[in-house]
Amino acid sequence: MPIDQHGDADLQGLSIRGLPKVSLHDHLDGGVRPATIIELGDAIGLDVPESDADDLADWFAEKSDSGSLVEYLKTFDLTTAVMQTREGLTRVAREFVEDLAADGVIYGEVRWAPEQHLARGLSLEEVVAAVQEGIDQGEDAAERAGTDIRVGQLITAMRHTDRSLEIAELAVAWRGRGAVGFDIAGPEDGFPASNHRAAFDFLASEFFPATVHAGEAAGLDSIRGALIDGRALRLGHGVRIAEDLEVVSSEADEVYVKFGDLARWVRDREIPLELSPSSNLQTGAITQWGTTLEDHPFDLLYQLGFAVTVNVDNRTMSRTSLTRELALLAETFDYTLDDLEAFQLNAAAGAFLAVEEREELIELIAEGFDR
Repeated sequence: MPIDQHGDADLQGLSIRGLPKVSLHDHLDGGVRPATIIELGDAIGLDVPESDADDLADWFAEKSDSGSLVEYLKTFDLTTAVMQTREGLTRVAREFVEDLAADGVIYGEVRWAPEQHLARGLSLEEVVAAVQEGIDQGEDAAERAGTDIRVGQLITAMRHTDRSLEIAELAVAWRGRGAVGFDIAGPEDGFPASNHRAAFDFLASEFFPATVHAGEAAGLDSIRGALIDGRALRLGHGVRIAEDLEVVSSEADEVYVKFGDLARWVRDREIPLELSPSSNLQTGAITQWGTTLEDHPFDLLYQLGFAVTVNVDNRTMSRTSLTRELALLAETFDYTLDDLEAFQLNAAAGAFLAVEEREELIELIAEGFDR
């Protein structure tokens, strides 16, 4: 199944790009168009490493492919630098939504950290309002183009700073006005969810949902903390839950696995895993299993019944799209249309929406795949 230059692929005569999709793990500052970085950077006198959009895209891909989450995160210094004004934030958010719609996404959740966008004098309220304005513009543009998409904000706190309670309060204040959930991101190893227990206690008291980055740069203790201290309803990445699985034997096409208590809890409770295959390779999250997509435990988790979802994490850094991620998985693991639909249904079921809205989303996915 050849994948074209845009990451699309033909699957049983269908373009994957044309299938309805749900995106749960997609960072705003990780999805800025290279051309936009150059234009916005020029306007504020920012030193951008490349003056051509294609060359800048290559630069991001090269710098991100380090095998280290810490090094990977350094590339965000450039994208966040052009997201410090109302105009910059609104434009980036609008284009973000437009790019999702062009990729066949019908529902997306965009995560970003307001505290990282205050360098030019904007307040927390002002940056959230600017991003929401851009989201609204992107949704309107998609509607005019004949495409329906809805995008909600996941207001994110940085786990290595001490503003998480303030950010949690900000997220709840924007409930009903665009914010659908909360997240913590940034350096995972050494900065456990327990450091932010006050924020998570507040969110729980307000019945506001949280997803937590865990099981990417750190292992089972990080996942355990996300669930216990963070009350996470989803796991951001969560790929290292596979460390709690022991393959005891393999016969022909049958693999026999022993579950640890944590893995069984995540599987049995159907806690969605926000897996990001290309990003997981770039950051070294799957190093203990190998260095190629074939080594990714995605298929093992899927076959064992975990609620796996497919995500891009950072489109610019990984030079990818949701279509491309699905195409790569289909090519690597011989997935069929039914498999790709299952991933979208898992994502829809895990979306931070009211149950009626999730049911409507599930119906739209089923209808789209049937066509």
